[in-house]
Amino acid sequence: MKPYQLTITEACAAMNKGDLTAVALTESCLARIAEVDQDLHAFVTVDSEGALRQAAAADAMRQEGSAGLLCGIPVSIKDLLATKGQRMTCGSKILENYIAPYDATVVEKVRNAGAVILGKATMDEFAMGSTSETCAFGVPRNPWKKGYVAGGSSGGSAVGVASCECFASLGSDTGGSVRQPASLCGIVGMKPTYGRVSRYGLTAFASSLDQVGPLCRSVADCALMMNVISGYDPMDSTSVQQPVPDYSAYLVEGLKGLRVGVPREYFTKGLNAEVHAIVQNSIAVLKDRGAEIVEVTLPHTEYCVAVYYLIAPSEASSNLARYDGVHYGFRDKQAETLLEMYKGSRSKGFGPEVKRRILIGTYALSSGYYDAYYKKASQVRTLILNDFKKAFAACDVLVSPVTPTPAWPMGENADDPLSVYLSDILTLSANLAGIPGMSVPGGFTEAGLPVGVQLQGAHFQEEVLLKVGFNLEQALQLGKRDLDL
Repeated sequence: MKPYQLTITEACAAMNKGDLTAVALTESCLARIAEVDQDLHAFVTVDSEGALRQAAAADAMRQEGSAGLLCGIPVSIKDLLATKGQRMTCGSKILENYIAPYDATVVEKVRNAGAVILGKATMDEFAMGSTSETCAFGVPRNPWKKGYVAGGSSGGSAVGVASCECFASLGSDTGGSVRQPASLCGIVGMKPTYGRVSRYGLTAFASSLDQVGPLCRSVADCALMMNVISGYDPMDSTSVQQPVPDYSAYLVEGLKGLRVGVPREYFTKGLNAEVHAIVQNSIAVLKDRGAEIVEVTLPHTEYCVAVYYLIAPSEASSNLARYDGVHYGFRDKQAETLLEMYKGSRSKGFGPEVKRRILIGTYALSSGYYDAYYKKASQVRTLILNDFKKAFAACDVLVSPVTPTPAWPMGENADDPLSVYLSDILTLSANLAGIPGMSVPGGFTEAGLPVGVQLQGAHFQEEVLLKVGFNLEQALQLGKRDLDL
C-alpha cells in the first residue's frame, strides 16, 4: 500500500512509530496529484512548495513531542474558505485573482493541529450547484466513472479525498453540498449543526444555511476532523457556546437501545430502485447491530425545495451585492460610465447559475413581494423544524438516502436547472432546520457507482451520527475497493 492510500488514523500511527515522515507523506500526495489531477480536476490551486515547508515543520514538531491531532496530514480546502496568502476564487471569474489576507477560523484550526495544506479544491461558483459543473476553472470528474458528475458544490473536495490526492478536505454545506458529493464519490461527509463550527472566513452564499464540514475516507477520520474544527468562535456571531465532546470516543460497536427513525416521505416514487435497496440493506444492518427501527413522518418535506429556493437565493442576492467592481472583484475596464461599469462587472464576472439565483432572490425580496415569498417561506421553514423536533421525540437518528439517484452523466441536465435542484431534495431540510447530517458509504450500483446513506440527528448530536456511521462502516467494509484511475 502506498502512503497516500492510508487513512488519517493509519498515517498518524505510522508517523508516530517512525515508519513514515510528513515530508514523505506530502510528497506521495503531490505525486498522486501530478498523476491524476489533470483528468480529475480536484484542485484549482496546488501549493507544492508551501506544502513541503509545512510538512518539514510538522516533522520537527513530532520530533519535539508537540504534534497536534493532524500533524503532517495533507488536506485540501474548498476554494471559498480564506487561506492566508493563497488565491480564493470561489469558483468564479469575479474573484479570479483575489488573494486572501487571513485564515478562516477552521483553516487556522487545522493549521494549528499540524495539517499540511496542499491547496484549494474545485467547487461550483459561489457554492451554487449540485454537480460542480458551474465552476469557472474546470469541472471535477467522478473518480469512479470519469464521465459522471462528482456532485456539488464541494465536488473538488470529494474527488480529492476519494482519489487519494489528499487525506481530508474542508467543504461547505448550504443545501447538501458536503453530503451529496460525499455520497456520489463514496466517502464520508458531515454537515455539523448550524453554529457548531465557525463560519468566520467562509465566503457567504446563504448565511442562515451555510455550514463548514469535513470530507474524509473513514468515519474515524471524520470524528478526528470534527474534534479539530468544532467549538465556539467569538469572531462568528452565529457560533454557539456549547461543550464539544471527544467525538472519537463514540466510535464503539453495537447500537443496543438506539432508536432509528425511517422517514416515510423520503421513500416515495422517483427514488432509484438500486438506491432504495442499498438504504434498506443499511437499515437491516443497523437492526442486526441492536437498533430499534421505527417509522416516523416529516409531513412538510414536500415544501423543502420551494422554501430553500426562496430563502437561499434571497440571501445570496444580498450577500453577492458586494461584488460590483468597486468594493470587491473583477471590474469591467472597458465601460465608459459608472452605470456601464456596474453592469459590465457583474454581467461579465458572474456565471449563468449565479445570475439566475440573484434574479430569483432580488425578485423575492422586492417591494410588494416580500410577504408573499420570503416571509411565507420563513414561516414554512419553522414548520419543517417542528417536524424534526417531533420526529426526534420518537427516535435518536434518521436514516434515509442522500440523493434520489446515483451520479449521472456530466451535462445531462445542463438545460434543465429544476432537475438539478431536485437532486438536493433529501438534504435541503437539514440546512433549513439547522440539524447535523452525514453521508456514509452504503454500497455500489451494478454500474459501479457509489451510493451513500444519510444520517440526520437532533441539534448538537453529531456524536450519535458518528456512532451509527461507524457501525455501518464496520459492518459493510466498503472502503477497501481500489479505484481504477
